[in-house]
Amino acid sequence: MRIDRWAGLTVLLLGLASPVLAQEPAQSARAGKAAAVAQAMDDAMTPGAGQKRLEPMVGSFDVKILTWVDPSKKPVESKAVSINTWMLDGRYIQSMLSGYVLDEPFSGIGYTAYDNPSKTYQTAWMDTGSTGMVWYRGGFDASGKSATMKGSVTNAVTGAPSPVELRLSIGADGGHTTQLWGPGPGNKMVKLMELHYTRK
Repeated sequence: MRIDRWAGLTVLLLGLASPVLAQEPAQSARAGKAAAVAQAMDDAMTPGAGQKRLEPMVGSFDVKILTWVDPSKKPVESKAVSINTWMLDGRYIQSMLSGYVLDEPFSGIGYTAYDNPSKTYQTAWMDTGSTGMVWYRGGFDASGKSATMKGSVTNAVTGAPSPVELRLSIGADGGHTTQLWGPGPGNKMVKLMELHYTRK
């Protein structure tokens, strides 16, 4: 009789425990997924090696601007200054440029960043030569010193989108060069503007 009671009690306890034991793997899976999501969010928002690559561009620079009105002729040279600073705790570089282009006052504001999730470099640019913002996306080559970023602008004459490229090269001393390329004769990409940044 005692044996029967113990057997019945054991069956009862196992029956009660089974739902709890069944829930443990599900709870563990949810906890693991939550941890993975938290880690992904942390990785997405934390500055790291991608942002560090842009560090040489921070500072005050004298800028020589070359503008090609006609790709077949020599460029027109102008001068400007640029102050580049980290913004939002090392996540974005803000570039404030002021000077002259083609003997006219010219100012521009740019933001450059590395987007951790997409692993791409991005630049947003606006200036007094337009009323629209241009967004570029791309990456560095294997050397880590040259990058090509592509974007699109609306052609002022035709109203159609036109491809543009921003090509960046960074020197050992932090000086850097940016080139703006766009469609020329026969839709061949030609250099429209080149900016040489020399650290002050």
